[in-house]
Amino acid sequence: MLIPDRIRLIMKSQNLSASEFADTIGIKRSNLSHVLSGRNKPSLDFLAKIIEAFPKVNASWLITGEAREGTFDENTNSSANNSSTQVEEKSTQKDTVQKSSDRELVKMIAFYSDGTYETLKPSAE
Repeated sequence: MLIPDRIRLIMKSQNLSASEFADTIGIKRSNLSHVLSGRNKPSLDFLAKIIEAFPKVNASWLITGEAREGTFDENTNSSANNSSTQVEEKSTQKDTVQKSSDRELVKMIAFYSDGTYETLKPSAE
C-alpha cells in the first residue's frame, strides 16, 4: 500500500472528503489532489501536517506502511483500526535491541532539505 492509499484510509476512517481533509491539515486542495493521484510525492511538511492534525496516526505507518503498534492509536474507534494494514504489536522479546552483527539492513528512508524523501534499499551483492 502506497502513501496515497494510507492517506485515503485516514480520510475514510475520519469520514472526510478530500476537500475537508485538505482544509483540516491546512494545505491547498490541489496539493492533496496531486498527491492522491500520484502526480506528486508528499513532502515531509505535508506528512507532518497530517500527523499534527491526526495525532493518533502512527508516523512510521504513514511513511513506510509498517508500524510496531498498529496503524492508529488503539483508542481510535475507526474502521481503519481493524484493517489489514494494521500490524500486530510485537512481543517485548522482539523489541530488544540486537547486536548489529545479528541484523541485516532492509531499507532506509532519506529525507532531503527540499522536503522530498526516498526509500533506499541495499543492493544485492
